[in-house]
Amino acid sequence: MAWNKPLQPGDLRYDERGFIPAVVQQHDTGEVLMVAWMTRETVLQTLKLRETVFYSRSRREPWHKGETSGNTQRVVEVVADCDADVLLIKVDQQGDGVACHTGARTCFHNAVDA
Repeated sequence: MAWNKPLQPGDLRYDERGFIPAVVQQHDTGEVLMVAWMTRETVLQTLKLRETVFYSRSRREPWHKGETSGNTQRVVEVVADCDADVLLIKVDQQGDGVACHTGARTCFHNAVDA
């Protein structure tokens, strides 16, 4: 099977508002830590810094994950899905190991039950 060459940030498929969703995963355990939005600019910043930078749609500005809390995310790998419209960012969660703004390890801690 032939694989495509590595994509550039401009090759990604952003939505009509210029956003692309990013799933953030702990690289060594596979644990899903969070989901956030990115723009072409924050994808470029993330690749340059090797730490996650997202876009806050409510504040309408970029935010460097952990900049104030110290719980940064060191980027291990960034991959796009087959349609290039979703990113999977494999990270090493730094600081206290907390990814969620609530203080939880992961943002996925609310069980949904019938």
